Amino acid sequence: MIEQLLNEHHLNPEKISNLLSDLFVKGTDYADLYFQHSVAESWFLEEGIVKSGTYHISHGVGTRAVKGEQTGFSYSDNLNISAIQQAVDFAKGISEHQTPQAIQSFQSIPQVAKYSGLSPLGSLTSAEKVDLLKKIDHIARQEPKVKQVSASLSGAYTEVLIVSTDGVYQKDYRPMVRVSVSVIVEHNGRIEQASSGGGGRYDYRYFIDHNLAEIYTHEAIRQALVALKAQEAPAGKLPVILGSGWPGVLLHEAIGHGLEGDFNRKGTSVFTGKIGEQVASEKCTIVDNGTLANRRGSLTIDDEGTPTQNTTLIENGILKGYLFDKMNAKLMGNNSTGNARRESYAHIPMPRMTNTYMLNGKDTLEEMLASVDDGLYAVNFDGGQVDITSGKFVFSANEAYLVKNGKITHPVKGATLIGSGDEVLKKISMVANDLKLDSGVGVCGKDGQSVPVGVGQPSLKIDELTVGGTQV
Repeated sequence: MIEQLLNEHHLNPEKISNLLSDLFVKGTDYADLYFQHSVAESWFLEEGIVKSGTYHISHGVGTRAVKGEQTGFSYSDNLNISAIQQAVDFAKGISEHQTPQAIQSFQSIPQVAKYSGLSPLGSLTSAEKVDLLKKIDHIARQEPKVKQVSASLSGAYTEVLIVSTDGVYQKDYRPMVRVSVSVIVEHNGRIEQASSGGGGRYDYRYFIDHNLAEIYTHEAIRQALVALKAQEAPAGKLPVILGSGWPGVLLHEAIGHGLEGDFNRKGTSVFTGKIGEQVASEKCTIVDNGTLANRRGSLTIDDEGTPTQNTTLIENGILKGYLFDKMNAKLMGNNSTGNARRESYAHIPMPRMTNTYMLNGKDTLEEMLASVDDGLYAVNFDGGQVDITSGKFVFSANEAYLVKNGKITHPVKGATLIGSGDEVLKKISMVANDLKLDSGVGVCGKDGQSVPVGVGQPSLKIDELTVGGTQV
């Protein structure tokens, strides 16, 4: 559709080049145009029936000029040349000059696609989509304690064209699908709720071929039934074992954001100026990898047209680097790591994570548990809050267990983990060999923008962490 839209508005490469040249006036360091066309749909089931659905089409172009630390930005949801010209005129206003500079010749470099370039929306018929949601409801209601079920199926397909003054002329075709399941259970007057789901850059048939609707539904039920048995969590300083997979969201929030280039350029991150220093236990190696096939956080190219890569952030405890877009990389004397991301054409790109995770260690979960006399095993998390400047965080564990004398005992509720990202990294004494990535549900917010991301980690042991609960 992006090609069709450009053709309909007579936007051939020559005219696009002229618009870009007009945007790149004397005094600016860089400029780009970001064309986008997106189609998205969602289906929602409650009380056994599909009650609502949405279908949305959007397109537009973002125009950006960069001068040092300054950015001129404007966008248009109209792709006729006069509307784009108005956006160009506004964005280039950061320069007092209006004389165009020469731009580099466009180079459309072949990329290794990280996902299919086909739209997922037509991979199932409307009837099949409804049947998938009804199957979730049917499976969930086989458990007598389940009182309410809700489920959603969503898909999106985005096509982009990125054109910039450093010679980029790149297209990308980005699918995304997701299934979410939520159940409410009741037993002896006690009510609990739990959710599960997943997705990625697949089509809808992926859920059917891998029985994922059934897997997600049983997982939501399992978590809810565990919550029914949970006792009040303890409070105090305890050794904490974090489970594999989704608990990597703690790394994402408490550490990953602090390694984004803009925070470090501005000196507002706890990790500013610490490249080459020991910032974590030697057991820790953390990467941001945008190249994983079909993952929710993966991209063939970032939103500036730079190929994504596997960036080592921390290696054996040593801080190796930050995540960069082009602007922050240039200002700090580095190259982009392919981490420029934007929510849409109506947003400015900034350095963001893709799939961020810790690599395997050599320990085992069984060894970790055996080393703990009195502690907490946190398997799943709800939300959390982080201060980038200090690194301090608060996270809520929605599935956790007490560990006594090396054994997992009963589940607990209301456990919150409180600490500082840089301090926690140094207290990691064991890292298991059971690395797992999340199921494909991550959404990251920054400066009002949301983008899909992935997280993951092996099980790991933190020797001491403050646990907020209800008992001392």
